Amino acid sequence: MASGSADRCPVDHSSFASSSKDSCPVDHTARSSWSSILGRRSEDGHGAAELPDTPAPPANLPLDRETSSIPRVDGGNWVYPSQAQFFAAMARKNHNPHESDMKVIVPIHNAVNERAWQEIMKWEAGQGGEKCGGVKLVSFKGRPKDRTPRALWYSLLGYSPPFDRHDWVVDRCGSRMRYVIDFYTGHSNGPSSKNVSFFLDVRPALDNWEGVRLRAERFWQRMTGRLWGEPGKPESLKSKS
Repeated sequence: MASGSADRCPVDHSSFASSSKDSCPVDHTARSSWSSILGRRSEDGHGAAELPDTPAPPANLPLDRETSSIPRVDGGNWVYPSQAQFFAAMARKNHNPHESDMKVIVPIHNAVNERAWQEIMKWEAGQGGEKCGGVKLVSFKGRPKDRTPRALWYSLLGYSPPFDRHDWVVDRCGSRMRYVIDFYTGHSNGPSSKNVSFFLDVRPALDNWEGVRLRAERFWQRMTGRLWGEPGKPESLKSKS
C-alpha cells in the first residue's frame, strides 16, 4: 500500500503548481478536459481571449466563481473556475461541450474537491495543525497515469481502476505532508438514475515517517474497534457523494 519509497519522495516537488489564487485546487492537466481552465483568466473573465485557439464560450454562461473551503498558505481560499471557463477549456480540447451541461459539471467538479479536502482533514484531525491557524493546501499535481500500489491491488481483486489520481501537499505548521487521492466512479441507484456518485481513497503518502505513523494509527484504530465490537473510522474509499 506504500505510495513510494521510504527514503525518497517519488514526486518531483519542483513540478507542483502553486498557481495563482484564481486557480482550482486540483490539477487536471494530465487528462481531464477541465485542465486548461486552471490559472487562466482573460480581461473579460471568460478565460478564452488570451488563447488564440480557444473558442469563446457563450456570452450568457455565468462568470461567477465559487470560493472553496480550502485555505491557501498565502491567505484566503482557493477559487473554483466559472462555467464559462469550463466551457472554453472543454471546447479547446474538442470535447464538444454543451452550454446546458455546465450547470451540472461545475458543481460536480467542486464537490469532488471539497470531498477530497474533507477526507484529508479527517487524517489531520488532532495532529497539531490547529495551533497555527489550521492546515492549508500548498500545491497539487494530477498523476492519472501513475497507478498507486493500492489501486493496482484493488484492480487485481476485480475492482475497476480509478479514473484519476492526484497528489496534494498540505502545510501543517511548517511541516509538509503529501496525500495521495485515488478517484473512483460510483454506482447510481438504478439504471434510470441521473445521480452522480464517486468514491475517494485518500491517505498519507508513505514517503516519510509521519505518513507511516498516521497510517499505522488508523489501521490500529480499525483493528481494535473490530476486536471490541466498536466501529472504526470509515474507509475513505467508501465516501460517497
